Amino acid sequence: MKQIKLQPLNQEVEVSTDSTLLSVLLEQEMNVLQACGGQGRCATCHIYVQSGKEALSPKSEQEILTLSFITTSQENSRLACQARVLQDGLVIEVPQGMYIGSIGELKSLIGKRAQQNLIHPLTGDVLVEEGKLILRSALEKMAEIDSTFTTDLSQILLPPEKSKVLHK
Repeated sequence: MKQIKLQPLNQEVEVSTDSTLLSVLLEQEMNVLQACGGQGRCATCHIYVQSGKEALSPKSEQEILTLSFITTSQENSRLACQARVLQDGLVIEVPQGMYIGSIGELKSLIGKRAQQNLIHPLTGDVLVEEGKLILRSALEKMAEIDSTFTTDLSQILLPPEKSKVLHK
């Protein structure tokens, strides 16, 4: 068993060697969306390693690719579904709030109060603050972010002539 610390909860937990950080977060009953089912493709389990990054498995190519699209990604960013605990001494920071994986998911919450900040997974933008009523304007904000992100992404990944065809 390995010891890790979860921030900002200031909670120490024991985990089995080779467990993913996602399994640890779920065991602690933290609300992690895991929209892609733990495949490292959606960024809804993005966390930060405060110390002990050597206690984790190396980043996979998929994780590196997904993290490259996240605007809030930092050197110490990891996807909890991809990072496996190998040693003691790890301290991770879980962002305050819940990532929203799709407009459909956000739409199902309209009319309710946000139990915690609702966060866009790729930009880290707060769509709805904790305690606020979830309104249709949050859908518009998410759609605007998604549209801007898709446009930016297509300009990075596609040759200029094909990018123009997509945005006519």
